[in-house]
Amino acid sequence: MDIKSSPPYNFKEGTLLLIDKPLDWTSFDVVNKVRYKLKHKLQVKKIKVGHSGTLDPRATGLLMICTGRFTKKLNQLQGLSKTYTGTIMLGATTPSYDSEMEVDERFPTDHITPEILEAARQKFIGEIDQLPPIFSAIKVDGKPLYKRARKGEKVKVEPRKITINDFEITRIQLPEIDFKVSCSKGTYIRSLAYDFGKACGSGGYLTSLRRTKIGEYSIKNAWTLDDLLQHVEDNHYDEILEKQ
Repeated sequence: MDIKSSPPYNFKEGTLLLIDKPLDWTSFDVVNKVRYKLKHKLQVKKIKVGHSGTLDPRATGLLMICTGRFTKKLNQLQGLSKTYTGTIMLGATTPSYDSEMEVDERFPTDHITPEILEAARQKFIGEIDQLPPIFSAIKVDGKPLYKRARKGEKVKVEPRKITINDFEITRIQLPEIDFKVSCSKGTYIRSLAYDFGKACGSGGYLTSLRRTKIGEYSIKNAWTLDDLLQHVEDNHYDEILEKQ
């Protein structure tokens, strides 16, 4: 069964949808919205819909959603490399490592030079041990870390081996830097921002993040969520349904 990323769609048999996730939506919000639209349009009580590669609410960009039998391919898709662009704010940290929470500590940045930035960048190329953010969906003893963190519980988080294939600084306007990163599955760009700030002798947190590629799939070929929902609404799938 070939993965389809463009119309015509056979949602019940199986389709891959490339969607540009909006800001402040969770990945599950997008899945639920697509599922709700398909159930009503196709007039079915159930349809399988799932996503591969969660994006945080404050991130935008490429989200892969599978329907029908293509949901069996989610694990395969999950293993593909990812490419991101974004901005790191140096000189401060937040508990969530991004802009979702308020700054909790501030640090000097006057000492940071292009040479320090370059030396820090090189520390994060290749296979590294990365500590996931405490505010993440990783489960410890069956409970997500972020739920424990919000209750003030102290939980030991083990580092994970991840691979950063490329880490490029694309703009320096201190205290901000822009970057482009290509990395393996399981990489937390929020942790990269936090760790990069420490490597510069300061602090750092993520202020924007956009996923532009998953494997060979590009954001250039993705639907906006509104356009996809409108496409489903405007088209008829009676003939497809009759053939199943």
